[in-house]
Order: sequence, then C-alpha cells, then structure tokens
Amino acid sequence: MTATRYLPFVGRLMIGLPFAMSGLSKLGAYSATAGMISAAGLPLPPLAFAVAVALELGGGVLLIAGYQARSVAIALAVFSLATAVSFHNNFADQNQMIHFLKNVMMAGGLLQIAAFGAGALSIDNWRRSGELGSRPAVAT
Repeated sequence: MTATRYLPFVGRLMIGLPFAMSGLSKLGAYSATAGMISAAGLPLPPLAFAVAVALELGGGVLLIAGYQARSVAIALAVFSLATAVSFHNNFADQNQMIHFLKNVMMAGGLLQIAAFGAGALSIDNWRRSGELGSRPAVAT
C-alpha cells in the first residue's frame, strides 16, 4: 500500500470540510444569510437558504465520506460556480475577485473528483468492493 492511496481522501477532506463548516455557520445565521441572498437579487431567499445549507452541509459530509462522490462533486461544482457568479462578481473589489477565483478553483478540484472518483478510502469503493464479493470482514 502506497501513500498515494490516502491522497484522494485527504483531498476530499480538504474540499468537503470547508463546505460542511460553511453550511453549519449558515444554520446559525439565517437572517444574515437570507439577507445576503435577497441583496444579490436571487428569488425566494428562504428556499435558497435551505438549498445552500443542504448542499454545503450535506454535500460536504457526503464528499468527506466518499458516498456518491461523483454526483456530489458535480452538484458542489455547479453550486460553487453559481455562487461565484451570483455573489462574487464585483471584480473592482480585490476581495471579491479572490473569492470568485477561490470558487472557480474549488469547482476545478470537484470536477477532478467527479472524473476520477472518491478513491480507495471511501464508502463508494467499499460498496463496489462488497458487490464484487471482497467486502471487508466485520468484527462481531
């Protein structure tokens, strides 16, 4: 077993954890988050809030676990690009430009996960191995 076996998990952790943390922080700041969504001109701020929390918190946790990683990565990549365009489009503001580029870079990393899968240390791999008859033994 080589060290590269662990790299996909570390990558999923480094991308998924900030999403999960952002989703958790939104839960404690409904009014502020809904206000920002409304100020950006997006319709139905309560629904947009719920979608953002579900994608960030749920998607982040699923990505870390490596469950349905390809689908989750695509959903988070689309969310990252939509967020970049909707909230970080004032390129005259250096801070907003950095956030825009950060979201684009995250989408790029997520597309790598979508293309290559979750890796060896993932629920997806465990389930695939189980279907092939080589499921790890469970201690009783």
